Amino acid sequence: MTIRVLIADDQMMVREGFSVLLNAMPDIEVVGEAVNGREAVARVRELAPDVVLMDIRMPELNGIEATREIVAADGAAKVLVLTTFDLDEYVYQALRAGASGFLLKDASARQLADGVRVVASGEALLAPSVTRRLITEFSKLSETPRLMPSAQAAYGDLTERETEVLVLIAQGLSNAEIAERLVVAESTIKTHVSRILVKLGLRDRTQAAVFAYEARLVTPG
Repeated sequence: MTIRVLIADDQMMVREGFSVLLNAMPDIEVVGEAVNGREAVARVRELAPDVVLMDIRMPELNGIEATREIVAADGAAKVLVLTTFDLDEYVYQALRAGASGFLLKDASARQLADGVRVVASGEALLAPSVTRRLITEFSKLSETPRLMPSAQAAYGDLTERETEVLVLIAQGLSNAEIAERLVVAESTIKTHVSRILVKLGLRDRTQAAVFAYEARLVTPG
């Protein structure tokens, strides 16, 4: 099945460059572009892409607010944030807003395509150490946890095993790696992950990882 992508960036060269790279992939099609956050939100409603490549710093409506609106619309589109700097507080805010991960703008064609495939499949782009470092670094900015309201109310509903799985998600482990660590079937981990997301009212693994850091289930460092 072809993955439909929308590129939102105010720089024409970036949009055109990413379009060429992604359209060269047999399983990916760029279905549209947007020059600012407001247009990105409108284009998502119009085109229903699977993945939105979202720049953060755009006019009219920045990528954080655009991401928040797209996620709030409860559509199927996953947001993959694009940034120039790996340690960028705005990226952290975008992850809290519901982005499924982030990529640096100097990513290779393979990294770009793989990132699109990962978030399109429902996974979070959390494995790279730089992502863990970013989440860790900016979870330190507040002395007290800034838990998402829906998650905070349901925190006590997690079982001991679900809490254990949540911590491993925050450490960037895949379902297969978590299953190997806990010596259980991968299908069992998938069930745990689904239950965690439902109980905490979270969209995906990225928000689950952010939650784990903000709840201090994982020690920043």
